[in-house]
Amino acid sequence: MNSYNFAEIIRSSAAHAPLSPAIIAQGRTINYGELQSRTNQAGNLFAGLGVEPGDRVAVLFINDFRFLEICFGLMTIGAVPVPMNSKLGADMLAYIYKDSGSRLLVYHSSMGDKAKIIHQEADVAASVICTTESHPDDLGLNSLVYDEILSSQDTQLDLYPTRGGDLCLLPYTSGSTGNPKGCRLTHSGQLWNVKAIAEIRDLQQEDRIVISLPLYHKNAMLSMKAVFYSGSSAVILPAPEPAAIFHAIGTHRATYISGVPALYRMLVTHLKESPASYDLSSLKYAICGSSDTPVELLEDIKQWMGIEVYEGYGLTEGGPVVLESRKGLHKPGSAGFPLPGCSIRIVNATEADVPEGTIGELWVSNPGVADGYWNLPDVTRKRITSDGWLKTGDMAWQDDEGYVYIVGRKDDMINVGGENVYPKEVENILLQHPHVEDACVLPIPHELKGEVPVAFVVLNHHTDREEIKRFFIERGPAYAHPREIYELDAFPLTGPGKVDRTRLKQMLAEQLQKGVGKSI
Repeated sequence: MNSYNFAEIIRSSAAHAPLSPAIIAQGRTINYGELQSRTNQAGNLFAGLGVEPGDRVAVLFINDFRFLEICFGLMTIGAVPVPMNSKLGADMLAYIYKDSGSRLLVYHSSMGDKAKIIHQEADVAASVICTTESHPDDLGLNSLVYDEILSSQDTQLDLYPTRGGDLCLLPYTSGSTGNPKGCRLTHSGQLWNVKAIAEIRDLQQEDRIVISLPLYHKNAMLSMKAVFYSGSSAVILPAPEPAAIFHAIGTHRATYISGVPALYRMLVTHLKESPASYDLSSLKYAICGSSDTPVELLEDIKQWMGIEVYEGYGLTEGGPVVLESRKGLHKPGSAGFPLPGCSIRIVNATEADVPEGTIGELWVSNPGVADGYWNLPDVTRKRITSDGWLKTGDMAWQDDEGYVYIVGRKDDMINVGGENVYPKEVENILLQHPHVEDACVLPIPHELKGEVPVAFVVLNHHTDREEIKRFFIERGPAYAHPREIYELDAFPLTGPGKVDRTRLKQMLAEQLQKGVGKSI
């Protein structure tokens, strides 16, 4: 692919059905013709501010449809959007701005306090504020007002002829330690990923998704890309609030939803506890990815929502989506099969392939794998082989039918006296207990074993900690049983809705200093 610009996906859908709805959000419906016009206006706006092909532009937003037209407007002129995780602290956001070399900050007015700190710490030369107010408070930043400028821009704009291998998007992924890393995603790589997703989900123009997770996150952003590619539509909600999600499904006749386990747990709990009734008859299936999904939760979703759940797996630098189940091809607990065009390996410590049924590190190779980490050549050489294999750092195994099962992070494995214990395996057994609503397992040092598991749990009924331990020992290996149980009312979550293991580790350290279990 010599020349290709990923923003073409909106133009193609607009040319095919300009009056077909693309986005339903903030009390309005935007069809594909209007979306293309607004995207072109956004591109002209940024070009008029001196943004050139290859320039990075940081975008700090809440769930607002303008986030999408801004990102695709930047792609249209060959520039590179840097979507920022709005849940991060301002200091970390300033780091991302500086590290990416962004020449402009575009932010939502609700992010004004963080934008002000980014301005101060990253020496931002110019910024654009998006708001619904006629005279927004930009906290003295002298920001240009997006909507005031947008309305005067031309709705026509030629697509910049980027090459398929050119940088399209620069999202930052953060691990449990160190600074976030910029992932260099290309135009052709993103096209491959959405084509594969649209194919296995069989997305049609009449399909509609409800999105409530943050648009900056790979889960929601990938779903929106697949919507634009397939010419289907999305209902975008400001936050993952169960009643609002169910109302949107019934009102707008959504055909599928996508989310992470924490979101589905919220939805099921709401259905169990709420006297309200909802019309979910339009739903055909749910996609669950971005985190490990307990089998018990999958069963609850099927029982209470009446739909099948197709699990998936991905990582920002890996496609993003690598594995996904699909209609007629899914097993509870499995992340499914590699997408068409994606190859995988599961390797041992010597980087040799392991047999079926054996746990090893998952490696992936596909056109969507990042072509490197921004400004981190050493990390790129360590994580991505010279022939394009990404070492995911996730442990997995594959059964004799080809289904892949994600066990957990390589770094999360607990070595208990020479026995390998994976947190997910312990969590899955704990979740079989009728009073355990959620579980997260972490290691602590042990004088004889080296390290042993302990568990944080959320209970739906008071239960003795020793009884939970006995329950595990009756069903799992004794060496893997959690030595201590810590009860929480709810788990801390990251912006995308994953369990915040870093925060739980901090809480665990505090408990170890106190030398107690019980509730926190």
